[in-house]
Amino acid sequence: MTMTISPFLIALGSEGPPADRAKDMDLYGWLIGSWEMDSVHYLDDGTIQKWDGECHFGWVLGGRAIQDVWIRPKRPAPSTMYGTTLRIFDPGIDGWHIIWNDPLNQDHSRQIGRAEGSDIVQLGSDSCGLKTRWRFTEITADSFHWIGEERSSESDAWQITYEHFARRTKP
Repeated sequence: MTMTISPFLIALGSEGPPADRAKDMDLYGWLIGSWEMDSVHYLDDGTIQKWDGECHFGWVLGGRAIQDVWIRPKRPAPSTMYGTTLRIFDPGIDGWHIIWNDPLNQDHSRQIGRAEGSDIVQLGSDSCGLKTRWRFTEITADSFHWIGEERSSESDAWQITYEHFARRTKP
């Protein structure tokens, strides 16, 4: 099967950030490339689900944003998650607007992302009205640990719902 890149994908993609924005893009720029992952889902009843998965990150919108695709399990298996995140740096807040959407599960979230020490922390809320905290931890050039947490209110403790253990497959 021959695949042609559509004019839409050519217009969406970018080789990298523009010179005036390059330094600001470092927080997430290291993710550009392809990754494989082991995923763990912690359910309310105490059971645990495990899958493999893949994620791919790229420069978009003239290099002023980073977009990714998260797929679980790895293709060609039928997906249980197939979503995308758009990350846009906002110099006015010195942070990132994070917009996640998984149309397969009708799940979406809006967050603000910033560095916290050597981690990246994203805070916001999801489509169910829950508070969310998503963290990239244990970051190296070739791996990261992603932790997804939620809670109903500020007074509730954070509950881990997902973890992804990712390894780089392509720069």
